[in-house]
Amino acid sequence: MAGSGGSRRRGAALEEAILEAAAEVLRESGAAGLTMDEVARRAGTNKNAIYRRWPNRVALGVAAYRRLADAETTVPDTGSLRDDALDLLRRANSTWSSPYGEILRGLIAAAGGAPEMLAELREGGGGGAYEAAWLTVLGRAVARGEAAPEALHPRVASTPVALLRNEYMARGVPAVPDGVLVEIVEEVFLPLVRGRGAVSGSGS
Repeated sequence: MAGSGGSRRRGAALEEAILEAAAEVLRESGAAGLTMDEVARRAGTNKNAIYRRWPNRVALGVAAYRRLADAETTVPDTGSLRDDALDLLRRANSTWSSPYGEILRGLIAAAGGAPEMLAELREGGGGGAYEAAWLTVLGRAVARGEAAPEALHPRVASTPVALLRNEYMARGVPAVPDGVLVEIVEEVFLPLVRGRGAVSGSGS
């Protein structure tokens, strides 16, 4: 691993090494196995260098997880808001029902209700990139006339993922059936973004 010998890394290079080490530990051992000692060992640094950047292991774990999620976030462009939204929601569902989802749930549990940590994780781990993907999809829908302009808002964009997250957290299910994803999109999200201007065109 990175570490002994050679020039001392600082700034962005050291932060990169720490995040990569933390992501590696998360993949191998989950949130429960993430310790500052182990991350420091793998990154070839000391715990003080980590604590200067992240106050505790949960904050470090969230940053490492968001890095993994951001790397995998792409924006669908099917020409249909319904299909784009389902694509994003299905990807989130696939992630949460995978080993990555176990990591995410472990981090949420470790956060212990801390609002700032939960806010970091609210988009399923994707952070800014995930929210940006939903806003991009909504922006295209507004331009096509599929959604009201007022729908282009972060709280509206986060609604499908919030409902999906609730299925996992409240029901304790290992995976959410696809029919539930369709319901979230067709019965909640599309009526919400169309607003009172009722852009018609769906049969349901």
